[in-house]
Amino acid sequence: MKKISKVEVMHHLEKEILNAIPLYLKPVETIWQSADLLPQSDNEAFFDHFKELQAKASNLSYDLLAVLIGDTITEEVLPTYETWLSLIHPVNDGTEGGWSQWVRAWTSEENRHGDVLNKYLYLSGRVNMREMEISTQHLLTDGFDIGTARDPYRSFIYTSFQELATNLSHRRVAQFAKQEGDDLLAKICGHVASDEARHATAYKSFVSWIFEIDPNQMMIAFEDMMRRNIVMPAHFLREKGLAKGESFRHFSEAAQRLGVYTATDYINILSSLIKEWKIDAINNLTENGEKARDYIMMLPSRLSKLAERISPQPSSHKFSWIYT
Repeated sequence: MKKISKVEVMHHLEKEILNAIPLYLKPVETIWQSADLLPQSDNEAFFDHFKELQAKASNLSYDLLAVLIGDTITEEVLPTYETWLSLIHPVNDGTEGGWSQWVRAWTSEENRHGDVLNKYLYLSGRVNMREMEISTQHLLTDGFDIGTARDPYRSFIYTSFQELATNLSHRRVAQFAKQEGDDLLAKICGHVASDEARHATAYKSFVSWIFEIDPNQMMIAFEDMMRRNIVMPAHFLREKGLAKGESFRHFSEAAQRLGVYTATDYINILSSLIKEWKIDAINNLTENGEKARDYIMMLPSRLSKLAERISPQPSSHKFSWIYT
């Protein structure tokens, strides 16, 4: 079996990735913007809409608001993610290739998420925006280490998983917001979740293409990422005066406690990817590739046993972001 290099594979995929832009991303002129969803100050009814927004936001539970803020900060640290994605092509010769165009177009869609959520939180009157902005700046400064280095295969595994996770998180926040009487927030988070679902489909397709061309190295990359565990991009999240990552732990506990994103969700996403990529049916694997496949196939049941031991932790942390 001739071993193919990742450089060759990425160059081979340039055209497919370029063609993916109109398939999985929407035209700038027609996609939703923050102004379509939030009260506009040039509207005569602005103050009525503003008061209605604040009245409904006042009913949101503490944990839901904490998760929403954590999600917002995660979305706002987009420059870090764009920089990372722009570096994962093994050869960056400055040409205007498919990958460069994809990264910019994907970024332009993602940029709207932090924008609309930040504006909603600002208008809600429940958030200490300065403390939240400090956390956002810290997260940009601290960066992240998600275990992919500059490897495109590992990076595509990560983005496939992460986009599914963010879709689920925003969709669940929308559901809880609706239950708590905030239909505007539910609508906003529903729009964001829809974008994340399209993005997940795109990155999953990139992985599928690589499995067809280079199944062995792709399988080993999948195993490696799952051995490391898929960490969230905001795993260094902190508040003023706290250690790096401490606020993320409290944010994750709130998400688990509320049921927005749980250990079981992690397992379900992994299982969905195994099924999506037909891991059990992939051929032409070396001995190392077969061992990697065996590990992946057994992992959901192993993680399920661990998840059974996890019980939601009671709320103890008071976030500096939230007015009490």
